[in-house]
Amino acid sequence: MPQIDPSYLNPTWYVDSDSPSVVAFAAEACGDAREPIDRAVRLFYAVRDKIRYSAYGIDLQPESFRASRVLELGRGWCVTKACLYAAAARAAGIPCRLGFADVKNHLATAKLRAAMGTDVFCYHGYNELWLEGKWVKATVAFNRSLCEKARLKPLEFDGRTDSLYHPFDLEGRRHMEYLHDYGAFADVPVEAILAKFAEVYPRMTLFANQPAAGNLSGDFESEVAAETAARDEGPA
Repeated sequence: MPQIDPSYLNPTWYVDSDSPSVVAFAAEACGDAREPIDRAVRLFYAVRDKIRYSAYGIDLQPESFRASRVLELGRGWCVTKACLYAAAARAAGIPCRLGFADVKNHLATAKLRAAMGTDVFCYHGYNELWLEGKWVKATVAFNRSLCEKARLKPLEFDGRTDSLYHPFDLEGRRHMEYLHDYGAFADVPVEAILAKFAEVYPRMTLFANQPAAGNLSGDFESEVAAETAARDEGPA
């Protein structure tokens, strides 16, 4: 059996798996599951669906990236939800590391594309868990209700096969395209993420030091539902 880097099991400042709230969340989600793979799957669905995804009002202050803070808010985005999943997994005794990739979201909302100036999302966050002798990828970002409103198939996870974004939506339209992978990390590389955001999203460079990223606000899930409905209806 290969030696697993202990940093993938220990708490860090962002992946604060020793936080009482994270420990309690993990214990409740795992319930009576005894095997690591069963605990990992239960934690996946707990983070995926109990923490609502939103691309609006993203707080980029360091504190907001901490797993315990995401749990407190009950919402997050791909990076912070991945951080919480990593913390919950480590609290449950499962080695877990963070992965980051640039992805092209062909179905990003018009409001988000306009603010960002692109449909490429840098440093999309996901997880890798050590289960049954191998690293398995998991993506907890989009909760089920958001997927249903966006006409996307929710990502599932069985602990044995990688769970990554689907390339197409339920209507066969291009959805997510992976462009570049940054590799694995024990903690969230916040400084690198913010530097990349400032480089790639010049229209939003001010948000790096602001509580609400890019002044994007509103009910993200409702706006996704409205835009999806309009797109499906087509021209009048």
